[in-house]
Amino acid sequence: MESPGPATIKQGEDAISSEDNPGPTASAFRRARIESGLGRNVYLRWNIVPWALGRAPTVTDLDEARPALAQLLVSLPQLRAIVTFGTPALTGVMRYFTLEPRARVVPVLAAPHLSPANATRAGEKHLRAVTALRHASLL
Repeated sequence: MESPGPATIKQGEDAISSEDNPGPTASAFRRARIESGLGRNVYLRWNIVPWALGRAPTVTDLDEARPALAQLLVSLPQLRAIVTFGTPALTGVMRYFTLEPRARVVPVLAAPHLSPANATRAGEKHLRAVTALRHASLL
């Protein structure tokens, strides 16, 4: 994902990125995950910028968030794949892998962001999310 959305931000500083969060993006992710067959206990949902922005992340935001991503990835030695949702998430992950010479590179699958604000056709967004999650679960 990109950064905490409005429904998550409304929950305050105790909020976490979860498919149980209120709001259409969390709901769309949950539906896609269930349909893909990806078990709830085998994935970690993460915002490429893990703090509230209230807008789309910029390259500066992605660069400021890179140390948090690096710390997360180092703490996940069993990680087999990353599925990004949205261009900023993909850009942030790719900037990390191509700017960090010691990064442990894993396969990355990119799907459109599931927010209703994303203009990509709803059916296509869902299909791409399901397929990306399914492929990731098989790696």
